[in-house]
Amino acid sequence: MELSELRKHVEQDSRIDDTELDTESLRLPALHSKYLNFYHDAKLRLEKATNEYNRLYRLKWEYYSGKMDEQTLRERGWEPFDHKILRNDIGIYLNGDEDLCKRKEVIVYIKSIVDYLEEVVKEVSFRHMKIKAAIDWRKFLGGA
Repeated sequence: MELSELRKHVEQDSRIDDTELDTESLRLPALHSKYLNFYHDAKLRLEKATNEYNRLYRLKWEYYSGKMDEQTLRERGWEPFDHKILRNDIGIYLNGDEDLCKRKEVIVYIKSIVDYLEEVVKEVSFRHMKIKAAIDWRKFLGGA
């Protein structure tokens, strides 16, 4: 699920009908389950993206260090890297590699979804306290 779609879900689900606080309270387990499932799906996406990045990082390290075999070069469609660079400078090439930068952007995006969902799950978890506070306030205003 994309972040914009997720935000629409949260915007819709975050509304509390203050005329039916009992119904809102009963809705909490379903909301918690919904966002916990989204959260776990995003965590799995993040793990997969991180693993893909790590595998590509190793291949790119072999490529820039001159240790990649011809068959792997052909399979990847990469031209041989003919420059001799110092071992200490490989990081500069890896950090600037277009493929690795794109993968890192995906990881950052998915991480932002995970962080967002983590906060939403926390908010849903404590929503019952807000509902209880609203009920107690109404009792107070009613003289009870």
